[in-house]
Amino acid sequence: MSRLDSIFKAYDIRGVVPDELDAGIARSVGAAFARFTGAGRVLMGRDMRPSGVDLTAAFADGVTSQGVDVVDLGLISTDLAYYAAGSLDAPAAMFTASHNPAKYNGIKLCLAGAKPVGQDTGLADIKAAVAGGTMPDAPTKGTVSQLDLLEKFASHVRSFVDVGALRPLKVVADTANGMGGLIAPVVFDGLPYELEVMYGELDGTFPNHPPDPINPDNLKALQARVLEVGADVGLAFDGDADRVFLIDEKARPMSGSTTTAFVAKSILAKRPGSAVIYNLICSKSVPEIILENGGRPVRTRVGHSFIKSVMAETDAVFGGEHSGHYYFRDNYRADSGIIAAMVVLEEMSRVDQPLSELRRPLERYSASGEVNVEVADPPGTVDRVAAAYAGASQERVDGLTVDLGDWWFNLRPSNTEPLLRLNLEAPDDGSCSEHLSEVLAMIKEEK
Repeated sequence: MSRLDSIFKAYDIRGVVPDELDAGIARSVGAAFARFTGAGRVLMGRDMRPSGVDLTAAFADGVTSQGVDVVDLGLISTDLAYYAAGSLDAPAAMFTASHNPAKYNGIKLCLAGAKPVGQDTGLADIKAAVAGGTMPDAPTKGTVSQLDLLEKFASHVRSFVDVGALRPLKVVADTANGMGGLIAPVVFDGLPYELEVMYGELDGTFPNHPPDPINPDNLKALQARVLEVGADVGLAFDGDADRVFLIDEKARPMSGSTTTAFVAKSILAKRPGSAVIYNLICSKSVPEIILENGGRPVRTRVGHSFIKSVMAETDAVFGGEHSGHYYFRDNYRADSGIIAAMVVLEEMSRVDQPLSELRRPLERYSASGEVNVEVADPPGTVDRVAAAYAGASQERVDGLTVDLGDWWFNLRPSNTEPLLRLNLEAPDDGSCSEHLSEVLAMIKEEK
């Protein structure tokens, strides 16, 4: 059970292959997932990690052992897996470890309609079934078939914009040898964009740089290329291509908060009065901009299963996370980096202004970005920091959020790594740096 405890996370299953996650566990998860869903078929896809071949084969064996059919979607992005689960109304499993290094792999699960499977929505039950180990085979084994949905997914992505209103733009996409290298060229085909793909070869060993665009070091090659070729925009995808970060024509990265505000503003122009979700580490500018554009801002905790649930409750048209996940009601409430990129490109076409100008009114505060700190006792450290700011407004919705009026911060344990994640925002760069040093010193203080 301790081994399972290490790989079953809040939102998915993830671990080092084969030390933590191997074919035996993948097969058991397949059988448990088939039993949990009660469906007649399960969709399955994988990213380009070499370990995915054996893991998906084992998973399919587990599913079919329960008399359930498998539809193998092959090499796909995670947002394509969600599209498949929604459009085909069937549960799906995506084998990926997202931005993690090559030695990792994982399984993201969802139900028919792309409904999330997280710790509180089935993942704990699947874990218990795997731990129990008693899942007898069905009398008749299920079948395995193949299905290619890439062209249909590309058409779906393009449906989020008015293709006729698009103007020529030069776009550079760094896909980090991940699934964006397969997806982006097909989506962009036929659009009036000059697309250059960097590191487009699918290679799960990530020979050029890690597939983690939230780390500024992994954006340097893209920034240099944007300036070199005079591109209008740069797109940085993570390994499974469900997240994207944007770079303007001056090679300055845009935060997930700014992109959330940008996309929200564009969508609200078409659907005024709609609810828009943002998570609690987004900039304060996000709810301000939603309100200014006639929307209803709804704040939620971090994580796709929470956001998708609140989107369903509020019928929100869009949701965004500071981490680069962007959710669309018309995408089965699932996240898609490339849909978000399309919306931004459409807006750039509509107003005929560079991204550096379009972003300016959306960036009203100075943010630290996410700062990760290893500590021996994460819960104790959070409590100690809370006590130090006892006179300020506090909440424990997701970690600790402290609001001191003109500046605020959130401190929360990672769901996937032994870290505390700190996000802080202040009125200007000077005060942001000062307050960041203050909180970091408190976090690192030995007790």
